[in-house]
Amino acid sequence: MVVLQHWKRLPQLWLIASLLLALAQSSPPQPSSATCQDVRPPVAQRTFRSEAVDKAIEDIAGRMTDGNLACLFRNTLPSCLDTTVYSFKPAGVSKPQGSCSSTPGLCKLDSDDKDDTFIVTGDINAMWLRDSTNQVLPYMRYAKEDPHLQQLLRGLVNRQVRQIQTDVFANAHNIDRSTGQNPNSYDKTTKPGPGGIPVNAMNPLIYERKYELDSLCAFLKLGSEYYAGTADSTPFDSDWVKAVQLVLSTMRSMQSATQRTDASGYFFQRCTSCEPGDTLSHGVGFPGAFTGLVRSSFRPSDDATQLPFLVPANAMAVVELRRAARVFRETAAARAPTVELSAGGESLAVDLEVLASEIDAALQREAVVPHRKAAGGESVFAYEVDGFGNTLHMDDANVPSLLSLPYLGYIGSDNSTYLSTRRMVLNRTTNPFYFEGSAGRGVGSPHTGIGRIWPMSMIMQALTSESDEEISSCLHMLATTTASTWFMHESFNKDDAAEFSRPWFSWANSLFGELILRLSEERPHLIFRTAGKDQPLL
Repeated sequence: MVVLQHWKRLPQLWLIASLLLALAQSSPPQPSSATCQDVRPPVAQRTFRSEAVDKAIEDIAGRMTDGNLACLFRNTLPSCLDTTVYSFKPAGVSKPQGSCSSTPGLCKLDSDDKDDTFIVTGDINAMWLRDSTNQVLPYMRYAKEDPHLQQLLRGLVNRQVRQIQTDVFANAHNIDRSTGQNPNSYDKTTKPGPGGIPVNAMNPLIYERKYELDSLCAFLKLGSEYYAGTADSTPFDSDWVKAVQLVLSTMRSMQSATQRTDASGYFFQRCTSCEPGDTLSHGVGFPGAFTGLVRSSFRPSDDATQLPFLVPANAMAVVELRRAARVFRETAAARAPTVELSAGGESLAVDLEVLASEIDAALQREAVVPHRKAAGGESVFAYEVDGFGNTLHMDDANVPSLLSLPYLGYIGSDNSTYLSTRRMVLNRTTNPFYFEGSAGRGVGSPHTGIGRIWPMSMIMQALTSESDEEISSCLHMLATTTASTWFMHESFNKDDAAEFSRPWFSWANSLFGELILRLSEERPHLIFRTAGKDQPLL
């Protein structure tokens, strides 16, 4: 088994120190044999335990036809709870639970009488807005029946509110100000200071300050999913409203043409030689005209965008702005009337919906374009556009992606433009980052280079498919490319699944668990035993 030295988001020296610390604090997935085995950490070493989640795992896995697939589900669905709850402090409790509690003085949490949860990505002891939201999404359906789990999820909403207020442009955060040396502390990223003079924007609470539109959307999505799963209005207080207002004003500022650099004041540069981790045009990104779309300096892979308007992230924004408006209205009774208005004097819900409609109209106008190599010159969604008529045709495995548009809730899986886009994405002659090999086939990412497939893309292909045969094929590839670790990885070599990156990648594990949960609800015949039929799928 070969684990690549390419690790997402970390310089090499920091990787060593961070990984050693992570290994000391919580138990990452351990390799197993060619036949799937239970490789969850011992109960005493798990960073959080939910009886409702464990019960669901036993129920669903016990009815699954294929033993390896069932075992893989047992390992992946709870992995976030088992290994990445770095800190959980219920309201009124002084000492946090989770892996950081084993190291005295490591997590000096701010005094705040609210539930507070800090979830790391896995092999990196930092919390990404996007990752942490996606890591917990499968658990929302169990929150009502498990008050302890609901408290954990509520704490994550509270933590993200604080992170947005710390710096709305930051994509990843440290647990507190005493974390220690930050590998990204020398990034050149600024914000307007007194008199408009740029000042250093990094501070000890920020792990990385890459402005990603989808990170703001992930914050909105976490709140909406929590409310949908619990009907609990507790976290949607004045602090949440202020954070949503900040997200709204930031998106508005990033609608402006790039030439108006005073609109947002965002600037980012990093010296790098091994990944597209720096913005173009001296730290402000590739020029973009006003279109109604919202600029994003970075993609969900944490790579810099080539063109400023990232189409999948804008599609996600349409959905999550509208959902946030509904949450705002439905939780209004729990707040004082003084926080019901936005800075413009209009209802915040209306402001959110107006922006969503502007972005939606701009997507249909700017992002749906003919593809020269598509059959009959069909129109497809571009991956990035600039408002000057330039487009980038590709897709990246990281979500939001073009492949994930139905999963995001933006468009139906039977929409003709989506189907044309899907054909473009899942074809190596039209998507430069779609790879086929002896180990599997799927979408990769510029982040990991040529010939590397991301399991996340195979999961998303199954989640957005209407074909039983296609879904079964994806399940087979997912179960046969774990390199006997029985967890999802970031990427693997298209010809050798034993050559992979990131053995401890919590988001991908949660997404696979969500796939099985959805199949159990929507296509049970694909994974469950039926009368007279008890043959493995794989």
